[in-house]
Amino acid sequence: MASALLVAVEDNPERLKSEASFAALCGVSPVDASSGQQRRHRLNRGGNRDANRALWVIAFVRIRCDPRTKEYAERRTREGRTRLEIICCLKRYIARDLFKILRPIALPDTANEESRKAA
Repeated sequence: MASALLVAVEDNPERLKSEASFAALCGVSPVDASSGQQRRHRLNRGGNRDANRALWVIAFVRIRCDPRTKEYAERRTREGRTRLEIICCLKRYIARDLFKILRPIALPDTANEESRKAA
């Protein structure tokens, strides 16, 4: 699953300007789906499907194994969220965490380039 995320990042380094752009790349950015008196969001259906699936698998593993995620899912269930809505939220949070890890991999270190140019 990690390989799918790395491939998505390496194939599109120019799209990694922000955490939101990475979420859109993975297909987990929120899109307004409100109608009438109901206010809600759904996740963007575009983006890299392999990266989206990797986030889905990570979310399921975390729901089963990570105590903090279990607690989060229980709290959101008490708030009236469905399991699918909880997983959608988790995928967005996971994308936010992964962006911080993957961005240095995708973008070269600009400080080193600037020091090489000065020398």
